[in-house]
This record gives sequence, structure tokens and C-alpha cells, in this order.
Amino acid sequence: MDKSWMHSDRRSKAYEFGVEAFLNFAVENLLTTTHIRCPCVKCVNLKLFGVGIIRDHVYFNGIDQSYKNWTFHGEPWEATTNASRNVEEDDGHSKYSFVSEEIDMDDNDFGDFGSDPYEFANVIGDRDQPVYPGCRKYTKLSALVKLYNLKAKHGMSDVCFTELLILQGDLLPEGNTIPTSMYEAKKTLCALGLSYEKMHACPNDRILYRKEYEDSTNCPTCGISRWKEGKDSILKEGVPAKVVWYFPPILRFKRMFQSHETAKTLTWHAARKSIDGQMSHPADSPSWKLLDDKWLEFGNEPRNLRLALSSDEFNPHSSLSSRYSCWPVILVTYNLPPWLCMKRKFMMLTLLISGPKQPGNDIDVYLEPLIDDLKSLWVGIRGVYDAHNEEYFTLRAALMWTINDFPAYGNLSGCVVKGYKACPICGDDTPSHRLKNGHKICYIGHRKWLPINHPYRRQRAAFNGKPEYGIPPEPLTGEEVLHMVENGDRVCWKKKSIFFDLEYWKYLPVRHALDVMHIEKNVCDSIIGTLLEIPGKNKDGIAARLDLLNMGVKTDLQPEYGERRTRLPPGPWNLSRAEKREVCNSFYGMKVPEGYSSNIKNLVSSRFKTSWP
Repeated sequence: MDKSWMHSDRRSKAYEFGVEAFLNFAVENLLTTTHIRCPCVKCVNLKLFGVGIIRDHVYFNGIDQSYKNWTFHGEPWEATTNASRNVEEDDGHSKYSFVSEEIDMDDNDFGDFGSDPYEFANVIGDRDQPVYPGCRKYTKLSALVKLYNLKAKHGMSDVCFTELLILQGDLLPEGNTIPTSMYEAKKTLCALGLSYEKMHACPNDRILYRKEYEDSTNCPTCGISRWKEGKDSILKEGVPAKVVWYFPPILRFKRMFQSHETAKTLTWHAARKSIDGQMSHPADSPSWKLLDDKWLEFGNEPRNLRLALSSDEFNPHSSLSSRYSCWPVILVTYNLPPWLCMKRKFMMLTLLISGPKQPGNDIDVYLEPLIDDLKSLWVGIRGVYDAHNEEYFTLRAALMWTINDFPAYGNLSGCVVKGYKACPICGDDTPSHRLKNGHKICYIGHRKWLPINHPYRRQRAAFNGKPEYGIPPEPLTGEEVLHMVENGDRVCWKKKSIFFDLEYWKYLPVRHALDVMHIEKNVCDSIIGTLLEIPGKNKDGIAARLDLLNMGVKTDLQPEYGERRTRLPPGPWNLSRAEKREVCNSFYGMKVPEGYSSNIKNLVSSRFKTSWP
């Protein structure tokens, strides 16, 4: 078919006739007029629209001129051989044929860009190919990744990024390998297995439009429409009201074992020798040992993965938008050494849940595709190639626990984390007390977790005026929790967590862990705010002093009411101006190891350092 019209002026008749011929060709070969990939410069075959919308896009945005082989619109793939591929063939089989044949990969494993079995081999070659002849600092792949990171970091549009690539190609010497369009760049990166799925969701967090609900237009639970409602209250059919991004982890686990060095480090835990009896790695934990002992076949294969899941809310727009919530769901691989398992490049993003409000307890709805993949990983993924041992094996994986702050702990576990029964361990026997003036609930039975002879247990005035002789309760096992939620216990549990769908979950001794650094940061903020009397951060005030008086604790610190103002007697925590100045000086001169924390010196005002107001 003649494709010269793609380079013609969009106002010419040749371009008009070419567009119509292209659309007719796509409809005849794909037998559909509703789900066709749009080849315009902005969409670059990543979005699906009807014929009418695609016609408008191609006219207004222009067609991607690098899209020479119309494989997404019915044209067969033309396998070409050239010197740049550097692929040797023997008896019709490539040395990289394991990518598509031996490992049982299907077309979806290569992302959205066709089923070319040489794509991954090309990426491997791009890793060592210089960005231009004689360049030693950057390869084609590393340069492309750097540029794409800039695009994501600064919110660059696809059109702007395409023009930047063209400019880069013109600035670099002849023979450079910089892609000339956004389409080519995404095609290269998607061959790495970095594909994602956009799933439509109910705006009320009731269902994901997948499996039996894939073709539904209304939520079967709440009845709300799947499509977005415009300002004129008219539904925009085809525009989803809410979208969730899912990044399948299985293919990325396969990619990890295709790297010789990474595959070697994934069995580090089996070679280490722990002789001091201390817990220096999750391999020393009871959960790890339970998986090894209860499922011997799983434990005997050191390449089987142990995972942790972490999620929390953050606002990427900072204070610019208060009506936005984003929940990333991240997997951590514990097979790696402790100095690698928490590195950014080994922390795997699997879900991105965004919207005007947080999902709350309905987060289980969005975790469904991830739980399905975790079930498949527990059964086993056959034919995974281990580049270190140069063999194929069946990969299995188990989720050991989740790591969150306390509110997210409640959303994922289904446990009540607010109110009078907010302790996951104490349950119905939580020692809680509501402050009359502060209007908050405090928990005053924490001393029972101290050793039985600890002096704090006998102190009265420093706490609630009473000694503490209680003993800490035993945490509930997973089987006990499952029995309680299945039998309708709604005092301390709000729901049955979706993690109980995993066969092994109820047997794990620790299923949910608290992010200690997150909690320490919040506690530190409150302590520093109170010591330095920072407005808005100070926890000491009239209401706090009155609550102490009501509890019979530190009655000498009660407020002193005067004619014009109320005076608070200084407490042991109140610092003088000289002491506050010393605290600021210590922060100003603090030095920490690289990567340990942010530069604290930048957070202290030099005015406060020299003279406290």
C-alpha cells in the first residue's frame, strides 16, 4: 500500500485520501470500528478510539511518520535482518529464542508493541551500543532512560518529548542512535517488560471493570455509571470516571533472573551464615522459617521469592490540591542482601490508585489483580530462565507481610484503628480513655508491655496516677482472626482482608508490620514542636493542662487565669531561650552520612540560630 501520503501536507488532497484509505484498511482487517489504536503523534498507538475520533486526531495532530509498518492495524509483521540486530541464527533458531519459545511467553509478555521475538534481543544489544560513534559515557539505552526520566519528572508532553528527541538527534554527530519519536522510544522501553494495564474502576470504589464486569457500563453494586460526567451533567461515553494503573510483576521477576548478577544476588540469603542469633535479615524471622518448614518444596528452592508489600497515601501536588489522593502499592524482594533489597531500583511499583479521595477500606477492590498474580506465583511460573545457573526452573513467591503506617494498617488488615478499641493486640480489652478537654482518645495501658520489674510500672504521678501490674495479651493468630471475621465479629474488625485469599496467609505469625521510621518521624515532630513551642506543632496548651488536672496528674501545672490572659506554669519540658538556641545550633551543625536523611542544616533558620525571638 502506498504510504507516501504520511509525509504530505495535512491540508492536501493526497493526505485526505491517504487517511481514508488507512481507516478503511484498518476496519477491514480488524473488523471493528470502536476499538482501533490511534496512530497520531500524541497517542502513538497507545490509546483506543472510534474511527471518527481517530480521523480527527490524524488531521489535527498528524500521523506518526515513524509508524511505517502498520502492525496494529492489520498489516503482518515483516521480520527483517540487519547488522544492527547482531543476532546469529542457527537452523532457524536465534540464540535469544528462549525469550519467546523456551520460557512460554505469549504476545502480551512483550508489552503493547507487537510480538516480534527479536525485540528483547534488540534491547540487550542497545545496552552496549554507544549513543553515537566514539561515545563512552552513554549507551543508547542509558541515554533513552535518562531522557525519559526527565520527561516524567518535569511533566513533558509527548509532542514536546518528540521534538526534544529530534533536536537531540540533530545536535549529536551523524550515526547517532537517538529515537526520532515518542513511539520509537516507548517501543524500546516496553520491550523491557515495563508494560502496564489501565483498568476502569467504579468512582465509589465498588468494583474494577474486569473479568465478568469488563463490558459493563454501570456498577452492579451502586448503579453509578462507568463513564465520566461532564460539567453539563452529560456522560462522556468512552471516558472512564476513574482509572487504576496496574504494573504486572511476574514478567519483571522473570527479567530479574535474566540478569547474571541479579540472579546471583537473589540467592544471597541461602549462602549467608547467621551465627549470632540476632535478626539481621528477614531470613532470620519466624515467618521465613515457617514457609521453609511448612512447605518444604517451597523452602528447598532458594530462588523462590519472599516479598513484602507497602502502600501509603501521598499528594503529588503538595499543597496545591487538597482534593487529590494517590496510593502507590510497592513490592519489596527480601531474597536480596540487606544493602540492596531497599534500593530504589529493586522496589517494584505494582499499582497506582489515584482519585479525589482515598480508597479507605475498599482498597481490597484495587488489590484484586495483584492478589491474582500472587496466587499464580504461589502455584509456580514454569520455564523461568536463570542466567547465573544457566537453567530453567519453576519460580514461586510468597508475600510475607505488609508494611504501613497505622491508618493504612487498618485499611489493609481490616482492623479497627480508631476509637475505644483501636489496639490490634488488646482488642476488646484496649485500655482507652477519652480526654474531656482535648476531645481525643488516649491509650494509657502501654506500661504492661514493659518487663515485670521495670520501675515505670510502679510510678504513679508521671502517668495516670495508678501503678501497672497487668501482663501483655497474646496476639491473635491468623486462623483466629479469620474465624472472627467470618463469624461476624465487627467490634474490632471491619472486614475480611483480601490477603486471606492467599493459601498461606492465615498461617503466618506476622501478617502486617508498622513502618517504624514513619511513626518515629511523627513522634519526633511532636516532641520538637513542643520543646521549641512551634505554633501549630505544640502539643502543650490549656486543654492539655486541664486534662492533666482531671486525671489528677501534675496538678501543680494547672492554668492560672488572670484578668487579661491565662498563664501556663512552666513544665519540665519547657526550654529557656538559651536552651532553644542551643537546640537550633545543634541542628544547624548536624552532619549525617550521605543518603541517611535530608540536609537538616537547610531546615534551620540562621536567624533562629543566632538569636531566638
